[in-house]
Amino acid sequence: MPHDRHLVGHSDADVLLHAVTDAILGAAALGDIGELFPDADETNRGRDSGEMLQLASQRVEKAGFRVVNLDCIVFAQRPRLTPHKPAIRQRIAELLGIAPDQIGVKAKTGEDLGAVGREDAILAQCVALLETCTTECER
Repeated sequence: MPHDRHLVGHSDADVLLHAVTDAILGAAALGDIGELFPDADETNRGRDSGEMLQLASQRVEKAGFRVVNLDCIVFAQRPRLTPHKPAIRQRIAELLGIAPDQIGVKAKTGEDLGAVGREDAILAQCVALLETCTTECER
């Protein structure tokens, strides 16, 4: 979405996709995004967070789990995310091979306080519910 500011990070800095990646890896006890895609590895510089999420999802499925649902929160003063929530849910659903109605996305502002309120930072959190696959995990 167009905005007059941008995020800075080793990869493409998509904070929400990074939170989702960490949530599914953590729920399966498979480490975290930094272990799977270390910033000391130059091949991860500018890497697409969608690709990282898909690779993490494959690892989770190989370990015998599938995503039941996600509950995500993005903390950003601007831009206002509410009009973009359906597109965000759709994109995450496509990356994970699940339905958009399995993904909750909430947006919170910093109420003009702290790094989020000053627009110095955007934060994201995600909780993932996984289930054990009784047969081979399929998308």
